[in-house]
Amino acid sequence: MKAQRYDVGGILYPRPFRVRRLGHFGFNLSSLDAGLDFYGRLLGFRLTDEARLSRLLPDTPANVEDDRLFFMTHNTDHHAFLLAHRSLGALFGDDAASRDITLSQITWQVGTLEEVVHAVDFFDQGGVDIRRSGRDMPGSNWHVYVRDPDGHTVELYYGMEQVGLNGRSKPSQMYYRRFLETPPLPQMSDIAEAADAQERGIDLLSGYQIRDLAAGKDFNVGGVLLPRPFKITKIGPAALFVADVEASTAFYRDTMGFTVTEVVEWRGHRCVFMRHGNEHHSLKLFPRAARPELGLSEHTSCMSMGLQVGTYRQLRDAVDWLGQQGVRFVEIPPELSPGIDYCAHFLDPEGHCLQLYYYMEQVGWEGRVRTAGQRRVPTTPWPEALEPLADTYVDQVFQGPLG
Repeated sequence: MKAQRYDVGGILYPRPFRVRRLGHFGFNLSSLDAGLDFYGRLLGFRLTDEARLSRLLPDTPANVEDDRLFFMTHNTDHHAFLLAHRSLGALFGDDAASRDITLSQITWQVGTLEEVVHAVDFFDQGGVDIRRSGRDMPGSNWHVYVRDPDGHTVELYYGMEQVGLNGRSKPSQMYYRRFLETPPLPQMSDIAEAADAQERGIDLLSGYQIRDLAAGKDFNVGGVLLPRPFKITKIGPAALFVADVEASTAFYRDTMGFTVTEVVEWRGHRCVFMRHGNEHHSLKLFPRAARPELGLSEHTSCMSMGLQVGTYRQLRDAVDWLGQQGVRFVEIPPELSPGIDYCAHFLDPEGHCLQLYYYMEQVGWEGRVRTAGQRRVPTTPWPEALEPLADTYVDQVFQGPLG
């Protein structure tokens, strides 16, 4: 029988949506203040909004130890990163399957609101565990949340509130456009929504004032003075420890539409690298059994989260500067980063591993990647400068000024 295909903007796909990019992610932490300092002051994520869960959900249980939510970004999206307390994960059942789920969500952007709405039926018919759908505030993104085989919350969303030159987020008075269930189609545009809010007497410039949590402009980063010698320009790839690599691969391939790029056997462990676009990988899956051999924290199923900077020079400067700030670096075998040459791994205050890099191998139209022998092999010490590869600096371009 011929498999069903769906019209996605005039293109036929085996599912009614197409993932375009990793939009945002979140960590549930034991200390939000330490997390704010680390991700804000040190790494440069700007604070775009603060919220209280008890105000968003009036029936919030008393066992939520700290109901603050912090929304942060590295670009013009309202948020690319969310910080919440560890008890929040227990509230929503993120740790129901496993106590080591500290990722509050992994969120992938699709191209249209139709894709989000049609995905709800697709997931429902496929027996996928749907958490909720609708539209969240703050951030204004239309979404559907599901769970992967390990219980990680995976979100598909369309659109994200953009924060412009005035440096303010959407005022809370506009939250009347929040949806707690799958919305009917079509919906008004964001421009029409802003006009509607003004007609209601809402001051569009009364929202949260974005803040950089570091003072000073001491570093020349490509001709722009910034508080630190680098600028994060992209998040991802996301890396997960999973109970069953084959089951997780099947979910992200068959349900979410990712493509397997490469499989690496490391010390008898099967590690799978997957992509949604032209980068070598945007998702990597590792067996939980590999976690202690890598020396990573048992408290989290997040193997690592990637943070890309714009240039190799920034990568070198970032490693030096973060080391001076007392950040703890860890050694991850280079064969577990195929498609990335020079990179560094370090830990946040609670043991989440972060991968800092400047380059990701690009996959061409024919879908083939380089062989191991065709790739650049990092040397120690790192060179002052590198010869370009055919795909150096040709991946996604950071939109907007660096600061």
